[in-house]
Amino acid sequence: MSDQFYAPPPATGPSAPPDPAPGPARYATSAGGWALNPAQESLQRVRQEVGKAVVGQDGAVTGLLVGLLVGGHVLLEGVPGVAKTLLVRALATSLALETRRVQFTPDLMPGDVTGSLIYDAQAARFDFRPGPVFTNLLLADEINRTPPKTQAALLEAMEERQVSVDGVPRPLPDPFMVVATQNPVEYEGTYPLPEAQLDRFLLKLVLPLPPRNDEIGVLARHAAGFDPRDLAGAGLGPVTGAAELAAARAQVATTRVEEQVLAYVVDICRATRSAPSVSLGVSPRGATALMKTARAWAWLNGRDFVTPDDVKAMAVPTLNHRIGIRTEAQMDGTTAASVVGSVLATVPVPR
Repeated sequence: MSDQFYAPPPATGPSAPPDPAPGPARYATSAGGWALNPAQESLQRVRQEVGKAVVGQDGAVTGLLVGLLVGGHVLLEGVPGVAKTLLVRALATSLALETRRVQFTPDLMPGDVTGSLIYDAQAARFDFRPGPVFTNLLLADEINRTPPKTQAALLEAMEERQVSVDGVPRPLPDPFMVVATQNPVEYEGTYPLPEAQLDRFLLKLVLPLPPRNDEIGVLARHAAGFDPRDLAGAGLGPVTGAAELAAARAQVATTRVEEQVLAYVVDICRATRSAPSVSLGVSPRGATALMKTARAWAWLNGRDFVTPDDVKAMAVPTLNHRIGIRTEAQMDGTTAASVVGSVLATVPVPR
């Protein structure tokens, strides 16, 4: 698991939550224990299938699955060469979803993403030609290399699940998710994403450079003939589909969130707004996003209720891109992730 997810020790003893009654998240086994249900097992197969192409990056895989489960969008940040694009392609292949890739460049126009009206001389009318956004999984590669005007072309698609051209709204397919990759903002030739754009992303996942053993594993695969451009040749194929994903989403939507856990989410987000090093705190949309991601995390871990530890686990990837740090605090080394960590350490945890 990536260190961007908070991983508390498992609860034991009297304070540990009891096993839930059989519900949409788990079912009883013949041995009297608990096991993942078919929908959860299908997503575990997706994780294993992606592992055929991508070494490590388990945290990023988990984050992408969380995004799919709650209908959110994911921003992947990392230096070139850490398998951001390969990860998305492998995920789309294992889910049998239609995917398209847009390489964001400084000269990319909004119509190149959303589509445009083309004049048909024979019919003497303008016809709409859909852009690559009309797909299930849109890979917006290096999104911060294009100017803000083109970045903003995705706002309506991400929020409303539709594209309006010439005043006519056109719905996007379901499911629809944008997975955007970006280089770290200090790299040359990048345009920082505006706050309104960042807030539309459910999660921001930072892909680190791999540890030594994982990097050796990458080289070993390539030495054995692995070709990242030929996923079928690597043995990747669909292991689940849109129907199973829809069933999993329905189960996540029924995962219980008690009132004290909702209050805990709100207290965390409100605490970011009063932190002295913060110029922009987490909005109510961010609080809603944290509740949703905690639900998906709990479901992926085989429960039909959310605990405070689920909220903690998803706090950093859900909130770090929604926090603005004051310039003087940045010079002292303060980061959004460190602010979230401090908030988690100070906000009282409900029992």
